[in-house]
Amino acid sequence: MPSECIPYSETNYFSRLILDYLDRKEELKNFYNRYPEIDNFGDQIKEKKNSFPIENRQALVEVLEEQYQNLEISAATAANIKSLGDENTFTVTTGHQLNLFSGPLYFVYKIISTINLTRLLKEKYPENHFVPVYWMATEDHDFEEINFFNLKGKKFKWNSTQEKAGKTAVGYLSTEGLQEVFKLFSAEIGVGKDADFLKNLFEKAYLQHDNLTDATRFLANELFKEHGLVILDAQEKKLKKLFIPYAENELFKQISHEKTSKTAEALAGLGYNVQVNPREINLFYLTEEFRERIIERENIFYVHEREDIQWSREELFAELEEFPERFSPNVVMRPLYQEIVLPNLCYIGGGGELAYWFELKSYFEAEKVPFPILLLRNSALVQSGKQRKKRENLNISNKELFLKQHELINRKVRKISDIDIDFSPQKEHLKQQFQQMYELAEKTDKSFLGAVKAQEVKQIKGLEHLEKRLLKAQKRKLKDEVTRIAKLQNELFPNGSLQERQANFSEFYAEFGEKFIHTLIENLNPLDENFKILTFGQE
Repeated sequence: MPSECIPYSETNYFSRLILDYLDRKEELKNFYNRYPEIDNFGDQIKEKKNSFPIENRQALVEVLEEQYQNLEISAATAANIKSLGDENTFTVTTGHQLNLFSGPLYFVYKIISTINLTRLLKEKYPENHFVPVYWMATEDHDFEEINFFNLKGKKFKWNSTQEKAGKTAVGYLSTEGLQEVFKLFSAEIGVGKDADFLKNLFEKAYLQHDNLTDATRFLANELFKEHGLVILDAQEKKLKKLFIPYAENELFKQISHEKTSKTAEALAGLGYNVQVNPREINLFYLTEEFRERIIERENIFYVHEREDIQWSREELFAELEEFPERFSPNVVMRPLYQEIVLPNLCYIGGGGELAYWFELKSYFEAEKVPFPILLLRNSALVQSGKQRKKRENLNISNKELFLKQHELINRKVRKISDIDIDFSPQKEHLKQQFQQMYELAEKTDKSFLGAVKAQEVKQIKGLEHLEKRLLKAQKRKLKDEVTRIAKLQNELFPNGSLQERQANFSEFYAEFGEKFIHTLIENLNPLDENFKILTFGQE
């Protein structure tokens, strides 16, 4: 399958922080532990092995075996779960919200990056075993972020009437009400073997499972079980017990706020945007009805907006000991929780995720937990053979595809026009003429300089106006080419955004079949620091 690539810096879609990280800028080195190069994983393995208790492994295996009891499990996944009890087994992890029908396409890229890195690590360090893990964000409560997906430019939204939607963890939500979404999806996806697979997958995941956690686990397992993916819901009492000492530090010493605030200030001082601002206490109190922040006032602890629930320090400690599953980490503490319950080497995420991880290194050091290697997930643009042919016929390079649409169209119109629309020579000639007038004013009347400058600006603007009018006229004359350029770019960059942030995997699975996933696995190298352009199908 044809594949091409361009540097992330040439896509215009990635932040300066991420581009500087990929460039290994010196000023960022204090914010991460080891850069994701294959040779750096050797020391990461040693560090994690020496710090990860066997009882944590035992608890993890027990929880996974319980969670997989009612799921058809592949031999590869079963072997991976069992191997997690061994001190020479380590994980590579990605996390993602419980988006309806997986949400945006980059969900697939995240998991494939994770699977492929474990394979590369096995080749390099054959004496160890490496397990790809998908950490389900079951404790997140932002329902509006996960209740939809896009397909062929249409938005499919789950309008749940559950009272607790948006109030408690999404993992607790019932799948009730998804029958209507299924009907609309079935009508849109069409007919054929691959469309039937997708309809069957949606139906089994969401209409035959009672809650969003079980539905998402089934979906991810069906897509990736043959590749040994292990899916974890960490909202389990056995795992939260391991977290008690760290939750206690958070409640009574507020370590994360102290450490991450300083790190965020340091990043801001370097000119980077701060992704997350920590709270004084970065824990929620979680029940099946609500998930709300824990706050402290004068040594009394409350649940935000539910101040009838309160504890003294002693009472809160007792609550934590007895019901650790009710204490839910927010975005600042979740990474620490992950690294406590998993023998993890590397976290794979998007640019926004890595940005908040960069704020956490000093917090990890204070808690004496190894900081994982941070790896930017693969990004890709998927095009059909026909789309590639259209691009070539329009003489558009891969790099030009990533331009803003008006910039792309202007560039192409200038290039294919039979007249010269570039007035740069005329502007330069005008500036030379005015330079002579400046010299004359200097010799005669310096007060005349302002008038000369005003006239120069006026005439330059006049040329620019004429240039724009001529360009506009040529766009009308070349309307067919302009329309074709805009249509192609709109297909590949829906809503003016990266395809992977808008489209759902089902759109491509319906067109290309099961080879879509397999081809992505063959072509996405997580250690290749370039944006991929992948072509599927015949021209």
